[in-house]
Amino acid sequence: MARDIRELFKDDKMTHENMPKNHQERFLEKLDKVMPIVSKSKFNWMRIAASVVLFIGLGSAVFKFFQPRVDKPADLEVVTTKGTVETKTLGDISPGLKKVEDYYLASINLELSKMKYTPETKDLFDGYLLQLDELDKEYKRLSSELTESGPSELTVNALIDNLKFRLNLLYRLRDQLKALSTSDNVTEEVG
Repeated sequence: MARDIRELFKDDKMTHENMPKNHQERFLEKLDKVMPIVSKSKFNWMRIAASVVLFIGLGSAVFKFFQPRVDKPADLEVVTTKGTVETKTLGDISPGLKKVEDYYLASINLELSKMKYTPETKDLFDGYLLQLDELDKEYKRLSSELTESGPSELTVNALIDNLKFRLNLLYRLRDQLKALSTSDNVTEEVG
């Protein structure tokens, strides 16, 4: 015998009835039996552990980010009886000297990349490359001296002069190649 809920509210006798005593307490007891309240501890250990891991990770990342980077060329080494020791370069002494060294090395590589090797210029190239090789060996020797005895004005100036000599040598080679190519062009036009 289902009745429409709207009809129940139309009857006035429903609105005047009171709930039995202790009805609310009995309802809460039944509710607690069916769905007990789980007490949460004040500290959630998983959250604390996650926070600690997060702080350690951030701290190590910040430490690594603010640590100065040292770029050392791998091709300059001095072999001793104790093993291999990396040699110092001008860049290891000061940032200003690193700029000078980088400028000269970039200019040397640029000049080398611009030059065209032909069978006619083989002898000319070989002579200059031998001189460049000697200057490179001297540069490595000066770098090892810089590593062993520390920076001195004489050693630093010798390293810079070595770079200048190498660049000037390449400029002379370039000029001779230009002169050779123009003389070849002139002889072709005449002949």
